[in-house]
Amino acid sequence: MGSCISGIPGRVKAHKQDEKNFLEAYPKYKATSHIDEVRRSEYPILDLQGHIYLDYTGAGLYSSRQLRHHQNLLGTNIFGNPHSLNPTSSAMTELDEYARACVLQYFKASPEEYCVIFTANASGALKLVGEAFPFDSRSEYILFMDNHNSVQGIREFARAKGAKTTYVPLTSDLRVSDIALKEALKPKFDGPVGPRLFAYPAQSNFSGVQHPLEWIATAQAQGCLVCLDAAAYVPTNRLDLSVWHPDFVPISFYKMFGYPTGVGCLIARKDSLLKLKRPAFAGGTVWGSSALGDGHVLLDHHEGFEDGTINFLNLPAVHIGLRQLKDVGRDAVHLRVMCLTDWLLKEMLALCHQSGLPLIRFYGPTDVYMRGGTIAFNYIDANGDVVDERIVEQRGNKINLSLRSGCFCNPGASEAAFNLEKESLLEAFESAWQHEAAHGKRKKWDDFLADIGISTSGALRISVGLMSNFKDVHRFLEFSRTFLDTVPTGSNLAMRLHC
Repeated sequence: MGSCISGIPGRVKAHKQDEKNFLEAYPKYKATSHIDEVRRSEYPILDLQGHIYLDYTGAGLYSSRQLRHHQNLLGTNIFGNPHSLNPTSSAMTELDEYARACVLQYFKASPEEYCVIFTANASGALKLVGEAFPFDSRSEYILFMDNHNSVQGIREFARAKGAKTTYVPLTSDLRVSDIALKEALKPKFDGPVGPRLFAYPAQSNFSGVQHPLEWIATAQAQGCLVCLDAAAYVPTNRLDLSVWHPDFVPISFYKMFGYPTGVGCLIARKDSLLKLKRPAFAGGTVWGSSALGDGHVLLDHHEGFEDGTINFLNLPAVHIGLRQLKDVGRDAVHLRVMCLTDWLLKEMLALCHQSGLPLIRFYGPTDVYMRGGTIAFNYIDANGDVVDERIVEQRGNKINLSLRSGCFCNPGASEAAFNLEKESLLEAFESAWQHEAAHGKRKKWDDFLADIGISTSGALRISVGLMSNFKDVHRFLEFSRTFLDTVPTGSNLAMRLHC
């Protein structure tokens, strides 16, 4: 794909011929053909309603089989609150513990080394780590610029306890250099050093970049506990915790297999949990507590971290979802995602206006080396300007195309992608605070964007996943072609409210 393809009539190939060429270029893709049958039988709504679903980083999709199995389990049994020993409670406790065992088995995590703490979501798992980490004035929180807001937010717990926060910068293709990482991991204090936490994503939810898992051991060798954000990585990649040994791993189940929502987990090393100090206690977490004695004793391991009653009726859906992924085949899904992503990147790179100007501006790598199936980009119109993301969404909605726009809760990667400067951001925030103080309301987001000198609210993001097929990416490519040699305009564009 060394030359550009314009939108001149007659240059667009028929879908069947494109698919034939694709299969010839990616012969290994045929080994994933069973996924097409699974899509037809267990995800029929995708094609019956003509969806082009390309938001797998936002949420996975659930199968009809998952729903049937979960509904049948609930419909043929009576389950009670697991915090008891009566028959219905005992039955539920057995299923809850089975779900924990299935999670550990799926990630090859030894139950002697790791435990599973069920949470409301991956963000809840990260909050558990942040609020209980023993930061002090000689501690440090080290993280990539490329991190989800829920990882970024831990810095506030660190700040409140006087700890230092260190960001590792990104390169122009939104990766992290080994040199920059090693420099950031060096202790910043003379003499005794307090507890240090290093957090990074196995895969960026913004760009799809995959950061080396070898850095887990690199950071631990420098005395850091490591929190590996695996939420965007594990839906289409294997994470083997018998090989890699991070201290904390937040997981989102709905991003893996669509259902249930409201359940995530923290996979934690038991010895690392002992280093955390919970700031409070709640029902279900204590061996004993006393109002008169003004004290409490927390339970061990996961029991000391699961506040109140867990979402117990949805937990059986976790082992059902994990079984779905195993039956489809994790390696087959990974292979399919990589083939589709590679083809799509090459085809998108080849799209140019008749002037020779590329249609697409990418944020992140444009090959599949150390990356997943997430692609961040913007369309560039025939005049060289970024196409308003709201126009793209309007057009996409008309053909049932699900993509995403914005900064994707990853401000650091977004700031790096758009080459924003710290000074301009600080000035824009100061202006926003002054506006709110003077007028009693927040500045319009479009005005804030103008203050920092950009005309778009962020990038566009597509992501392929579990049930993606060639038709999905081909239809997206045809959609992209509609922006060639034009200057798109929109009407009734929704007001931007925030990033």
